[in-house]
Amino acid sequence: MLSSFFGGMRRSGFDIGISTTKLSKMMVDVLQQLPMGVTHLKETVIARMGLAGQMAKTRDLDLAWKKAKRQASQEHPEKFILDGKTLRWNTGEARPAKSSLSAAGQRKLSALANKEGLTADELLTRLIAAFKASNRKR
Repeated sequence: MLSSFFGGMRRSGFDIGISTTKLSKMMVDVLQQLPMGVTHLKETVIARMGLAGQMAKTRDLDLAWKKAKRQASQEHPEKFILDGKTLRWNTGEARPAKSSLSAAGQRKLSALANKEGLTADELLTRLIAAFKASNRKR
């Protein structure tokens, strides 16, 4: 019922007047307060934003969510990982590498590095050194 009420207000020309920057800051604040492991992050964040989340235009919410994902993963890398376009929880099993790998390649590299007890950078260094050493012997 409330969503149709707010939809009618928006169609009538009323707007909440909150910029996408302010919406994204609100989203990051809500993301910080969420317990680890919550699924459907976007829907949960918008629901917890209250009236601002219900009254904002979908287009504004989508733009703000794009900004919030990037901002949350940069400001809180211990909690969030931006995997392509998807914001994921950082559970410690997937540490992002500092190179331009595909999302699948990055997950595989992180999994192998964790299995070996190394960081992704250390594993890559060892792999490159082993590759160079095997090429010298030929």
